[in-house]
Amino acid sequence: MMWRMAIACLSLLAAGPTQAQELIRLARITDIPDQYVGGEMLRAVYAKLSIRLEFEDVPGKRALALSSAGEVDGEIQRIGTLSRDYPTLIQVTPAINYIEPTVFTTKLRFDVAGWNSIRDYNIGIVRGVGSSEAGTRDMARVTATTSLENMIQMLDADRFDVMVTDLFSGLVAVRKLNLQARIYPLSPPLERIHIYHYLHERHRDLVPKVGKVIAQMEASGELAALREALVKQVLSAP
Repeated sequence: MMWRMAIACLSLLAAGPTQAQELIRLARITDIPDQYVGGEMLRAVYAKLSIRLEFEDVPGKRALALSSAGEVDGEIQRIGTLSRDYPTLIQVTPAINYIEPTVFTTKLRFDVAGWNSIRDYNIGIVRGVGSSEAGTRDMARVTATTSLENMIQMLDADRFDVMVTDLFSGLVAVRKLNLQARIYPLSPPLERIHIYHYLHERHRDLVPKVGKVIAQMEASGELAALREALVKQVLSAP
């Protein structure tokens, strides 16, 4: 897709010369636009440490299996409680990004007032997306789908009443399937969640170095500006 090509070009600019650079491979959840944005933000972070990034595109649960086992070097971005369930993954602070889990629907109209306001509906989520799994835990009618695109198609087919995904990712994916006239987000978002980069424990010594660069880029405004540019680029791509 055009937006992936555009981001790839930006990545090359951010990475700079690759000679003699260390290589870090991160799991990236397939077809989740915000994972691409977070990955490119991290590419700029690691470039300042002369480290090159590569990504392994896999479903959410598979990503965690690979990263926690050390078969890849870490995760682009996940919720803050990840280390509780996957102790081999070390959180890098401060947060690299944020997501806004949002309700999408085809028929309903109501003001969203947190997760409990969707408890009585049939809900679709993407399997392996921690924020959605945590937010809908103990709810009776939740369907976990294999991918964001699959979930959107199921919502379009009226397999459930609402779906939950990050606002940005949802808008991009709905437009990709040309369903924006039928599927729309409700407001406000369910919440704003700061999300963190994770590295496998064998890279424990690298964690504070990456965190220091993230903090510097955050303080200078560079990180926010990069995120804004990437989001606009993806949303405006044909």
